Amino acid sequence: MSVVSANEIPRPAITIGGVIRAVGFIGLGAIGVTVGLSDVLARAPADVVDFGSPLITPSPHFPLGTDILGRDMLSETLHALAVTVTNAGLAAIVVVVAGGLAGFIAARLPYRIGFLLRGIAGILCAIPALLLAILLIGLVNRGLAPLAAGLAAAPLGFARAFDRARGLGQSRHAEFARATGISPGALLRRDLTYEFRDSFLSIAARALAAVTIVLSTVSFLGYGATPPHRDLGLMIAAARDVYFDAWWTAAVPAAALALFILCARLAAGLEEGERA
Repeated sequence: MSVVSANEIPRPAITIGGVIRAVGFIGLGAIGVTVGLSDVLARAPADVVDFGSPLITPSPHFPLGTDILGRDMLSETLHALAVTVTNAGLAAIVVVVAGGLAGFIAARLPYRIGFLLRGIAGILCAIPALLLAILLIGLVNRGLAPLAAGLAAAPLGFARAFDRARGLGQSRHAEFARATGISPGALLRRDLTYEFRDSFLSIAARALAAVTIVLSTVSFLGYGATPPHRDLGLMIAAARDVYFDAWWTAAVPAAALALFILCARLAAGLEEGERA
């Protein structure tokens, strides 16, 4: 009987894509810790005016400066990041459930019903998610912006999941399983298990990046968060009058927003043929 040495045990190959995803998840983890400690790290509560003189440039006393109302930019950015991450997380859950999970299940419905739902999702995909989110917010209220953003981004996730599920349903292993008497329900549960085990984190990260862009843009346009619970998009919008005179009032929240979206996209990875 041969003995396999430790040097002969196969090890998982390290790929560039795997490293990129790991960097993205580490970044998201660091952001999550920062958000969790935002009340501790922030020197002032949210939306406290006259904490310092208006429009102080970044300095040792105010590392990120102050805005036009004398609010500490470091504290405000931390609070706004917490709002952005929380709202984006809620919206991403909606995308995963109403998009990914619903699309996967719809692919196993009777042929006409499934493709009717796929057709509706395809039509909704043709509408920019931002416009769809604004429409939904107009039909409800601004407090439900995360739900509206999630529903606006869900059609694309639905279509992706539906197409993947149809491919799995027509594969050889699925035909063999049906031939051996495995019920459609058991086959669906098995495929769902493998689908979410293998790609859940990527699906969730991709949804997180998409809804963050939608929510921030909606807030920038005045349809999203409201003070004192303002997010990064609203911070950037509030600084529009002093973009050139006090660049840090917009650059700091914009940098935080870009970093969060970048980490989410890196964590999602790029599918074949997809661009960042």
